Amino acid sequence: MAWVDVAEPGDRLAYHTGFLVVDTTANVSTLAKSEREGLRATADAAYRLAELGRVHLVQERLGQDRFAYLVIARPQTSRNANALTQLAAAA
Repeated sequence: MAWVDVAEPGDRLAYHTGFLVVDTTANVSTLAKSEREGLRATADAAYRLAELGRVHLVQERLGQDRFAYLVIARPQTSRNANALTQLAAAA
């Protein structure tokens, strides 16, 4: 959340490398429960930022069953800045 406030339009941040759906699923993930939960929270935050129009979500294929999950900053407008303030207050 802090990154998006200081990011310039076009800046990119990788928030996960792997296979997100597998890495967040208890029965198949090799991550510890706390790591899975943290990853799920991060992915959910990225999704909320995309819904607010603050970032684009992109997957970059690195290999078979391996991806880089990226957020790309969008230009800020007063509308999506206000939405982020409301989101932070609700959390």
